[in-house]
Amino acid sequence: MNDLIQDMRTAIEKELQKQAARLDSPHSAPFHEMLTYHLGWTGTGAGPQATGKRIRPTLTLLCAAACGADWEPVLPAAAAIELVHNFSLVHDDIQDNSDMRRGRLTVWKIWGQPMAINVGDTLFSMANQAILDLAGAFPADHVIDAARTLHDTCLELTRGQFMDMSFEERTDVRLEEYWLMITGKTAALLSCCCSIGALLGGADEAARDAYRAFGHYLGLAFQAQDDILGIWGDEAQTGKSAASDLVEGKKSLPILYGLKQDGAFKKRWQAGPVKAEEVPGLAAQLAREGAHEYTQKAADQLTEQAQQSLRLAAPQGAAGDYLEKLASKLLRRET
Repeated sequence: MNDLIQDMRTAIEKELQKQAARLDSPHSAPFHEMLTYHLGWTGTGAGPQATGKRIRPTLTLLCAAACGADWEPVLPAAAAIELVHNFSLVHDDIQDNSDMRRGRLTVWKIWGQPMAINVGDTLFSMANQAILDLAGAFPADHVIDAARTLHDTCLELTRGQFMDMSFEERTDVRLEEYWLMITGKTAALLSCCCSIGALLGGADEAARDAYRAFGHYLGLAFQAQDDILGIWGDEAQTGKSAASDLVEGKKSLPILYGLKQDGAFKKRWQAGPVKAEEVPGLAAQLAREGAHEYTQKAADQLTEQAQQSLRLAAPQGAAGDYLEKLASKLLRRET
């Protein structure tokens, strides 16, 4: 089983390199370097940590294989999804003013914001080219359906990003709006992976709907867990500062719940920016007001919905077994 995943990940890197090679020419060599740096292949710190886990393209291939199909012809779609993900990361880093990603300086920090915007735009364009590389291996209507799904997802990503940024200046964000925001920012692309994988794997409409729902609930549950880690997580295990969400004023699920309680947490939150030394006490107050329990219950419910959807999809073979294990690993994170 591990050999299957390793084969997939090796093939994903080759396909991504093939797509990025569209810019590998003498007159655009510095530009190509920006792309290869962001994708984790070149520059200081290049390697597995810099590339990330490639969860989304792997998920796409696993869903196709779990439907009983050969996963290799699906590689252009897997690459397209990973390129979309990386386009969003480059732009997010600019919008969030983030200096670091995966332990390295971000593209905009090295080459400036205008160049980084162009890098993000290029990754988006390459994603659209990659999805069309399915032509020849799949019927035209399947290629069009896959491309439409990817394009609809990109619209959802930008909508989710708009909501996330707009929340920063608002004091009246509702819990319902939070779920809409993370549906766009987190769940949409995971749902896209599973839907396109199932489509190209030859699944019928009912199975494809089940795979799509699996990706949707997987994304929501993952984000709810991430919100818990952003306040109460063990930094040594997660690699993420447990102070960041409170200090940065992020409108995460437990924080929105706490504000809704109209108690001591809300009073301190409205008094001004939170300092790092206040975080332990404020996190404890937030837990006393029920935010940790509320968010964990939401994550547990979404986890069950994701697992139920995967059972309905009835994934097959070694790919199906690994799909279940990957989902379990993503959904049961230590807090």
